[in-house]
Amino acid sequence: MTPESDSLLLPAAMTIPSLLVQRATERGDHLAVRAGDVEVSYRELAQRAATTAEALSRHGIGRGDAVAAMCANRIEMIDLLLGCSWLGAVMVPLNTALRGAALHSVLEQSGARHLLIEPTFLSRLQQTRFTGESWILGTSSVPGPDDSRIPGRAADLAVTALDTAAILFTSGTTGHPKGVRCPHAQSLWWGAGVGASLGLGPDDVLYNGLPLFHTNALNTLFQALVAGGTFVLGEHFSVRRYWAQVADSDATVIYLLGAMVAMLTGREPGTDDKKHRATRALAPATPARLWTPFRERFGVELVDGYGTTETNLVLGTVPGDRRPGCLGTVRDGYDAKVVDDAGATVADGVPGELVVRTDLPGGFATGYLSEPPRVAGDWIYTGDRVVREPDGWYRFVDRVRDVIRRRGENISSAEVEEALARHPAVAQVAVFPVPSELAEDEVMAAVVLREGMQVDPDVLRHHVAPQLAYFALPRFIDFVSELPLTETGKVRKEVLRARGVGSGTWDADAVSSR
Repeated sequence: MTPESDSLLLPAAMTIPSLLVQRATERGDHLAVRAGDVEVSYRELAQRAATTAEALSRHGIGRGDAVAAMCANRIEMIDLLLGCSWLGAVMVPLNTALRGAALHSVLEQSGARHLLIEPTFLSRLQQTRFTGESWILGTSSVPGPDDSRIPGRAADLAVTALDTAAILFTSGTTGHPKGVRCPHAQSLWWGAGVGASLGLGPDDVLYNGLPLFHTNALNTLFQALVAGGTFVLGEHFSVRRYWAQVADSDATVIYLLGAMVAMLTGREPGTDDKKHRATRALAPATPARLWTPFRERFGVELVDGYGTTETNLVLGTVPGDRRPGCLGTVRDGYDAKVVDDAGATVADGVPGELVVRTDLPGGFATGYLSEPPRVAGDWIYTGDRVVREPDGWYRFVDRVRDVIRRRGENISSAEVEEALARHPAVAQVAVFPVPSELAEDEVMAAVVLREGMQVDPDVLRHHVAPQLAYFALPRFIDFVSELPLTETGKVRKEVLRARGVGSGTWDADAVSSR
């Protein structure tokens, strides 16, 4: 283990049950999890895992078996995850936006024969060919820790750090969702790495309202468990109610995505802006221009870093050493480089694809479903374009798939978005390619204006002209009421690309030809 992990007292076995047992011994009476009205201490959390594991085993579930769940953020999701881990089974949290063929596909890929589901999603399940056993929340069929007749069982000591604890499906924004095999150790390394970056301690309260089928929220639980702190499972993100929710949770640390930071900053100032205890927020993909206004207005420091469902916190920062708009430096136990299309390492300052690897056992996911296990130490191509500065700091540029090719030049959609977002009338913006009559791409922007504000598209284009190369200026601009987002707050650019240029789209070429 690294010195960082030693200081956080990770268990030698690097499994979820071993972490639960260790924390129950050391922090038994401390509040571990709060979900709605349910509060669970560390001792109770381990007991709930043991009881849920026994209940699952009575349904014929054993080591390696997959158990799916489709429900909103509830304590039952945590019980199922920890109960499966205790037993050596595999939890499969499903995106609650899935339906039809996509839902059938992920259920089939996972191999799950048991499904925990909320009643509101039953009609979707009926559209699939799922023939396994369904446990409907709110009925007595749900195996869980509340049945006093079921004793707890001892954790399966045969479970190893490299055994799969969860299968997380990618969002599928560029194709069908892919199931990622996430081993026990990966969650513990997530907890240690992000915990060190945020400076977490046993007195911290972590509030996250992102859905538990997403690695961000799921790993917040393990950040709390590793630090011996408290995880508060929040509700669906609401701009209007967010700071009241943070205050009610008594959180010291919160979790946001860049789009959420923009929405909160764009909201009219309120009396609850600083009526909370939160001092820092993990907020990946937040533009540098928002860091200072967010801290001054809300009293919260933004923290960035780089990790994916398939990897871990590869790039990060530490308290007292952060740079707005930067991902950080390579963390101990990981390696990274920036490569061109041929796979050759590029010079510092030159954009390229980020490629990463780790020598930590179980530090990364072991691969995708239906694919052979990944060989430890293999390089992973992330699909993200970054720049490595000469001093070793990394800066995000764009997703590789979002690069726009126009007039022989590569254009970063993120760079154009950043320029447009500096206009005082712009609340949110997404930039994407649309087909050109001359082959290659044209640059198009979908813009959400701040409430009560207007701007002429030609004025907006001229506003960004001094900040961008001529070939990067958007030709097409659409004003929209909202951007299409995933359940985790990411802009669904494939929807915007499919929508393309409409009858109401402003066209700079049409204006100039008049």
